[in-house]
Amino acid sequence: MDADQNPALRALDAAGIAHVVTRHGPVGSLGEAAAARGVQPGDIIKTLVVRRADDDFLFVLVPGDREISWPKLRAVLGVNRISMPDAATAREVTGYERGTITPFGSTRAWPVVADQTVAGRTISLGAGEHGLAVTLAGSDVVRALDARLADVTDPLG
Repeated sequence: MDADQNPALRALDAAGIAHVVTRHGPVGSLGEAAAARGVQPGDIIKTLVVRRADDDFLFVLVPGDREISWPKLRAVLGVNRISMPDAATAREVTGYERGTITPFGSTRAWPVVADQTVAGRTISLGAGEHGLAVTLAGSDVVRALDARLADVTDPLG
């Protein structure tokens, strides 16, 4: 897909966010993805889709070396129950398949919660296609998405 046809890249351009596009082949691990993108594993930011209720979703931005803390995220959102949708639902509500999901260019502009570690550093996000990523300033991402910064993750393991 050309950059002008890619909704994520179009959205980044429309938002005026400086970014570097990286195209790489298939990767089998976080380490391989980081090497292909020229960043550290913790600089890769996973975009996860979380369901609060029927037709009420949000994006959660999680560093690659961390995982969602469900109790912390529930507390931040003020809810008792949240879940991850299945792959078909995630695609339906974002326009992207798992492994390519990004808030940029999503079919709906769901709210975004970014782990507090995302701001103030260079990060790498998926860009809507397998093997396609963008490297950009985390603070620009937070600002453009009006993301809520919060402590919502724990170290892996």
